[in-house]
Amino acid sequence: MANTELVAHDRGRLRTVDLLLLAYVAVTSVVALARVDRFPACRWILLANVLVAGLILLLARVEMGPAGRGLREIYPILLLVALYSALDVLNGGGHIAVHDATVQRWEAALFGGQPSRDWWRAAPSDSWSTVLHGAYFAYYFIIAVPTLVLLRSRDVAGLRRFVLAVMVTFVFCYLWFIFFPVAGPYYTFPRPTGEFVANPMAQLVYTTLAAGSSYGAAFPSSHVAASVAATLAAGAASRRLGLWLAVPTVLLTVGVVYCQMHYAVDALAGLAVGAGVVAIVLGTTESARTK
Repeated sequence: MANTELVAHDRGRLRTVDLLLLAYVAVTSVVALARVDRFPACRWILLANVLVAGLILLLARVEMGPAGRGLREIYPILLLVALYSALDVLNGGGHIAVHDATVQRWEAALFGGQPSRDWWRAAPSDSWSTVLHGAYFAYYFIIAVPTLVLLRSRDVAGLRRFVLAVMVTFVFCYLWFIFFPVAGPYYTFPRPTGEFVANPMAQLVYTTLAAGSSYGAAFPSSHVAASVAATLAAGAASRRLGLWLAVPTVLLTVGVVYCQMHYAVDALAGLAVGAGVVAIVLGTTESARTK
């Protein structure tokens, strides 16, 4: 089916990614209701969820021009900032029990210690700190750039697979954060100091985290999971694009541990989630296409 036919075919219908987000909104609304007595700010999540659900239904039903159709394709990516920020509210802004002790036991069993705490101390490098903090920050571009490239190329099918894979990955991670919150080494261990974090990239990362980090969102690493999913899904649409994204994704996966942002098991779990989701999404969409 051609891209123009594909757009016309589902006009007025809820797509898989729409249903995914509506289901996520429903689940987080139930969680907000259950936690509102402990965390009164959860009432704002209920209001926000009503607005998100209304937006999804509006975009699906209203006839729109080219700009509006483009917005409908990428709106889930634009919602990610709000969905991520809501996690901190649902987890009480740091006032919820976390499972770091459990994850640290997994870490010790697999690696014989705590790599996220000990690696940079054992092998401090100003140069690698700059590169890997930069890769950590590149996460935002790993998600945004393929979205814009595929939108501009008018590869509707490729864009939809990309958006769906990324959103399934995020929804999986976000639900895990809500029901199995893990603070991560950024919060549980003394943070890196001195020359190791004196470079501009490290300062940029720390400034960004101070402005908008959500407590309890460590396991699995959504940075790794979403970057892997974005790279593989983008590569399925454009081999060149996937290869360009592969380098920062590999560096980011190493960097989240070396820069003490995530436990090593967070990164491994993120790799498994991102790769697994893409395999399922691409397999499902290819099966549907050939029918």
